[in-house]
Amino acid sequence: MKRGYLLVKAIASSSGVGLLTLLASVLVTSTGAFGQTLPSGFPIIDLDEQLNIQLNNGIQRESRDQADSLLRQGGQAQRRGDLESAIATWLQALDLYQQAGDLQGLGQTYNYLGIAYVNLGRYRQAEDAFRRRLGIARTLNDFQAQVYALNNVGTVLLKDRNLEAAQDTFLQALTVARSIKNREGEGLSLSNLGLVAAEAGNYTEAINRYEAALDFRSAATDRLGQANTRNNLGDAYRAAKRQAEAQISYRLARILAEDSRDLTNQFRALRGLVLSHSAAREYQLAFRSLNQYIALAQKEANRSEELIALRLFAELSQVTGNLSNARTYYIQAIAVANAIGDTQEETFLRNDLAQILYEQR
Repeated sequence: MKRGYLLVKAIASSSGVGLLTLLASVLVTSTGAFGQTLPSGFPIIDLDEQLNIQLNNGIQRESRDQADSLLRQGGQAQRRGDLESAIATWLQALDLYQQAGDLQGLGQTYNYLGIAYVNLGRYRQAEDAFRRRLGIARTLNDFQAQVYALNNVGTVLLKDRNLEAAQDTFLQALTVARSIKNREGEGLSLSNLGLVAAEAGNYTEAINRYEAALDFRSAATDRLGQANTRNNLGDAYRAAKRQAEAQISYRLARILAEDSRDLTNQFRALRGLVLSHSAAREYQLAFRSLNQYIALAQKEANRSEELIALRLFAELSQVTGNLSNARTYYIQAIAVANAIGDTQEETFLRNDLAQILYEQR
């Protein structure tokens, strides 16, 4: 069978671990990776192990100030998309915070490192960083930080398809969140438990988890979280072949994402609508959502999302029997893939175009 977002795989990562629900101020997109690692002498630690860092008699102010400066420099590199430089700078900050015995600084830096490693696809290092963040939060009796660290650890485990460990970790996070009556943390943990159920193919349980999560996220006025969970709920309804309910959830996700200027969830909601309308054979509505999708991608000058839209246009045209339009969209998609250097996608697109040309003979 042909490879395709619409006909075969229905867009990779549409379920949203990316999906990652990592709560921190530095969420970034992936770039190329090469061998930066954590400093030598740092073993991988168990979830229940806490860092044993001795506080100095009085914080060494100079080291801490230097570390704070390096933390900001790493953030600037991250915003430029240079994750390798960000990691290298944060690792320097890590050494200085450790010298100063500054546990808060260490915890924050491990969190940033974990997110950067995730975005580079270096999940073992990400898990290690998040577990260290968790150990520090436990040392400080910072229960709110424990909730988010546990969810981050669980998200990495889920990304690695370790479903049992991910579920156990999210349940721990839920227990801690409930113990401190943290509604936002309860909503996050329940939403992530829904992802585990969906990944296991248990869509009824996933739907129940997501709906429970929405109660807490609405109460906490967490609009970003609501949009993400709404999209997750739409994905679960769509997988369960409940297309009308899926479409309602995607529309609500889009409204929430627009209100909070959350482009990631706007694109996810529009993709979901395209796929759900297509599954229901509502092709006119699918094309309408696609027009909105590509308009948003072009407005934001997001070539990667534009490429996805063009492929979906090509596949939907092919499904509806308009091979001439499908050919045009494949040619446009190939041009975009070439322009952004996505050679793998360009190869797939050229194969699909060749199939169209063969069918038109």
